[in-house]
Amino acid sequence: MNRIRVFLVDDTAAVRHILTQILEEDPDIVVVGTASDGQQGLERLSRVEADLLILDVEMPGMGGLDMLKALKARQSTLPVLVFSSITERGAMVTIEALSLGASDYVPKPAMVGTAAEARDYIRNSLLSKIKSLFKLEPIAPTKLSTPTITPGHGYRRIPSRVDLVVIGSSMGGPKALGEIMSALPDDFPVPILIVQHMPAVFTKALAARLNQNSKLSISECDQTTVIGPGQVLLAAGDYHMTVSRKANQISAAPLRSEPVNFCRPAVDILFNSAAEYFGANTLAVVLTGMGQDGLDGCRALADVGAQILVQDRASSAVWGMPGAVSRAGLATAEYPLMKMADEITRKVNRGRPVFRTRLERQDGKRNHEVPG
Repeated sequence: MNRIRVFLVDDTAAVRHILTQILEEDPDIVVVGTASDGQQGLERLSRVEADLLILDVEMPGMGGLDMLKALKARQSTLPVLVFSSITERGAMVTIEALSLGASDYVPKPAMVGTAAEARDYIRNSLLSKIKSLFKLEPIAPTKLSTPTITPGHGYRRIPSRVDLVVIGSSMGGPKALGEIMSALPDDFPVPILIVQHMPAVFTKALAARLNQNSKLSISECDQTTVIGPGQVLLAAGDYHMTVSRKANQISAAPLRSEPVNFCRPAVDILFNSAAEYFGANTLAVVLTGMGQDGLDGCRALADVGAQILVQDRASSAVWGMPGAVSRAGLATAEYPLMKMADEITRKVNRGRPVFRTRLERQDGKRNHEVPG
């Protein structure tokens, strides 16, 4: 395999020096250039061949967001990892960068102890994400109009009325969630619970960003909350999220217990509680992400007859989480991201004749238009 060519943009010389040292300790990676701000980065990047951009988003002069926008204006497909501070401002800017198309982010170390511990943190978190982005098998083009149906290994797949939607995501998730949440109708008839792998400050910023661009009410689950139709809760960073039902009252709650799959929040915790309280009336969705968090929860959901959708490989930033569910034969179907919102809406619509999907609304509007 050819070495991964990395370009670094950060306004601090010491950070550029440390990142270069850490990255080039790995024989699969070479740093082909650095820059101290976005403008210098654009100029120097045009003169080298790079496979990946590692970008600080908070810089004097041209910052990371403006550089990203300039790259997108050039129709660049260069993958971008954001290297950002764990502050409220840093989190908000990072979420904005992810919505602009950055592949993922790595928080800068804060209060991690010694310099050696900080280097270890950067090495472990950064290298794992780089390897996940570049050690994937080639993806053959697929027809987006044709979903892959995977009936599973003997699991009951008789569709039941959906009373709850649960979603799990990781790397590439913020952008995928943004596309789905912005496309769901304002009269969505059931609650939605989301686990996205992120630290605490970042989940708060992500919830605010999603809420800003959605017709639904989206907030962070920082306390036990009774939820109703059209309400969306995002698990708070460093807390799991569980769901329960008593009579007709649905509640979601944060849970401070040990990490699962090295994650807190973990998708498995949410999915397992959904299987316990909602059974076949659950619709689970597994989006892009590293690892296999959500696999055990999907086994529990499949055992009780729940429907499980996974994002297809071609539209995933990393096909780890959805791929694990697909390979285990647990998925009801695989869909490209651009079709996922409508498929969620369609499945929730089943048994609710008054409720219509976004496409049906558009078709109805066109059918009632008067020519001329």
